[in-house]
Amino acid sequence: MADRPRSRTPVRFVAVALLAGLVSACSPFDDLMVAIFGRSMRDQRSFDPYENTLLPPEGSVPFSAGNFSAGPDQVSLGQPDPSAEMPPFFTATEVLTQAPVVMEMVNPVEATAESLARGERLYNRFCTPCHSADGVGANAALAPLHPMVPLFNLSSAATAIRPDGYMYGVIRVGRGLMPAYGHQIPHYDRWHMVNYIRQMQEQAGNPAPGE
Repeated sequence: MADRPRSRTPVRFVAVALLAGLVSACSPFDDLMVAIFGRSMRDQRSFDPYENTLLPPEGSVPFSAGNFSAGPDQVSLGQPDPSAEMPPFFTATEVLTQAPVVMEMVNPVEATAESLARGERLYNRFCTPCHSADGVGANAALAPLHPMVPLFNLSSAATAIRPDGYMYGVIRVGRGLMPAYGHQIPHYDRWHMVNYIRQMQEQAGNPAPGE
């Protein structure tokens, strides 16, 4: 009886397994490519973070993460003006407790027509959902949807007696249910908003003390 030819399946299986191992395993496959082609993707020119950075195109307006410009009407270029006074650091707790670092801040932005126009635009963008366009919380669009949420009246006499620094601080770090807007509203824009809120208070018959 003639011998049957032996099956080559085990040999083929081993060959496929070895090839799959070379392909799936990064280092052995890379070593094989180095042996064949003399180079590997592991050895290539790469740049470290911030290495060989390029200047922005001429005429472009770069975004600044510093959130502080040299003046209320100037675009931030990424570096604050050394002559400008940086705002003090304070926390939400210091706003809540009305700490001197908050209450004694002086508004550096004059309430010009340009400042009031800028403040109104920002106020309508960020504040009207909870405080309404006239500063009366009961008139806000959120009031009928969430009647249990206290919506503060910004044009009231109780708010008018607050110093500018306090209102600036609430915008920056928040208070109670109000979230912080410091990451969205830059330094001088907060003062523009304070100026506009003061105007709303005056129109409601509640001027700030001393006015």
